[in-house]
Amino acid sequence: MYSTNHVKIALIGERSDTITAHRAIPLALQLAAEALHIRVDHDWLSTDGIGDGQCLGDYDGIWCVPGSPYADTEGALRAIRFARENNVPFLGTCGGFQHALLEFARHSLGWNAEHAELSPQAEQPLIAPLSCALLDASRRVRLVSGTQIAELYGVLEITEEYLCRYGLDAAFREPLLAHSLRASGHDEGGEVRAIELQDHPFFLATLFQPERAALAGRLPPVVAGLVGACAVQAAHEAKLAS
Repeated sequence: MYSTNHVKIALIGERSDTITAHRAIPLALQLAAEALHIRVDHDWLSTDGIGDGQCLGDYDGIWCVPGSPYADTEGALRAIRFARENNVPFLGTCGGFQHALLEFARHSLGWNAEHAELSPQAEQPLIAPLSCALLDASRRVRLVSGTQIAELYGVLEITEEYLCRYGLDAAFREPLLAHSLRASGHDEGGEVRAIELQDHPFFLATLFQPERAALAGRLPPVVAGLVGACAVQAAHEAKLAS
C-alpha cells in the first residue's frame, strides 16, 4: 500500500504513566503499524526540550498528546506551528486540540489568544472552561460529511471518551473557523470537538481522546490516518533526497 515501511513520530508532551492516554498511545501506534504493515517508531519529546524546533525535522509526523498544562506552552506551540507550516502530518488530542487552536489563532490570525487555565484573567480566553467538565466521560460526536475525520471513521456519528475541563470558547468559533481551519466534529449541543486544516496533507485535532480505544484492543481511526499520512510523507522525503 505504501512505498515506505518505516515512519518515525514525535510525541509532544511530558510522558506520565499516570495519564491513561499516555499508556494508550504506544498501543494505538502498534495497532496502526500492524494494520498498515508499517514499522512505527516514536519518541516522547518534552515541550521544554523543543528549543528552536530543528529536532522536529527528524520526524515524519507530530502528535501533540494529552497532559496539559505542558511544561513549556511555547514549546508545544512551536511544534504545532512546525507541523502546520511545513506540511508535516499532525494529530492533536485533548490538550493537543486546545493548543492547535491557540497556535493557529496566534500565528496565523495574529490574535492575542490565551488559555484560561494558564491566564484566568486573559482578555481573549480562546480556550475556556467547559460548561460541564468531561472527566472520564463518553459522549457522541457528530462528524461533518466530507472531512478527513469522517472519511477515516466511515460514519457520521461516533462515541468517544474525554478527560478535559477546557474547550473552544463559543464566542470565538465563527471568526476562528472562517479561514482554512474548519470544524469537523461537534457534540450534541453544537460545540466544536474536532478540527482540521484545509490545504494540508493531514492536520487533525480532537478534544476527545481517541487513543483510549487501543486499551480495549481497537484501532483508533485517526491514529491509523496519522500513520498513513506519515508513510506518504516519508516516501515523499525519500524521493526528494534521492
